[in-house]
Amino acid sequence: MMYTMGIDIGSSSSKAVILKDGTDIVAATTVQAGTGSSGPKRLLEQIQTISGLDSDDMSFILSTGYGRAALAIADKQMSEISCHAKGVFFQNPKARTIIDIGGQDVKAISLDHQGNIRQFYMNDKCAAGTGRFLEVMSRVLEVELDQMSDYHFRSQNPASVSSTCTVFAESEVISLLAQGTPKEEIIAGVHISVAAKACALAQRVGVHSEVVMCGGVALNSGVADAIQKELGERLIVAREPQLTGALGAARLAYEEAKRKGKTA
Repeated sequence: MMYTMGIDIGSSSSKAVILKDGTDIVAATTVQAGTGSSGPKRLLEQIQTISGLDSDDMSFILSTGYGRAALAIADKQMSEISCHAKGVFFQNPKARTIIDIGGQDVKAISLDHQGNIRQFYMNDKCAAGTGRFLEVMSRVLEVELDQMSDYHFRSQNPASVSSTCTVFAESEVISLLAQGTPKEEIIAGVHISVAAKACALAQRVGVHSEVVMCGGVALNSGVADAIQKELGERLIVAREPQLTGALGAARLAYEEAKRKGKTA
């Protein structure tokens, strides 16, 4: 019996997954605090409580995400691209295109039939189209993030939110509110704006079925709906989409442990 742990420290949340023998999920958890906070410490305490296992029980620990370098217990670090690709393919071997929208970046990844990365593009230079962008819009609109999808599906005539900069888009949304534009139409427009940016990256890597969406923003079904319509392609939202990076890290940790002949 071999246990491996994958840890994904993102910009706004921290995630961990423990696998037994590389296939069975023993424990998985998310803490809504990311790098530069107490999130990683709380995450490790939480996963230990859930699983009854600690770092000494792990054959290999692999970290990923923005805060991966801060984890002293990790045996190895790997990029989010590799971990998200591995996690999505582990859950869905038919996946060929991945759209990952996190708190600070957007990634598009193309896979071959063996799950190898063929090509990827990443936008981490601008907050527009990311989870942070949606947080700003949620605050301006005074609508909770987890309620935005409800507004989206009530929309009949989505507003145009054309700005490619978060600051300008915020001003645009304030202007729409001042004009009396209903919030559901603004929110649908915001979601369409996010979808356009994500799909532009996906088109660069090539869109091939199946298309899988992951990352925290995948929890917003309004954004997923907008992406599916923009692509004109069926979109699958990954199971537990926030956890795919940590899951992939745990799977890669298992492969590393096997390669090195390690046991707990």
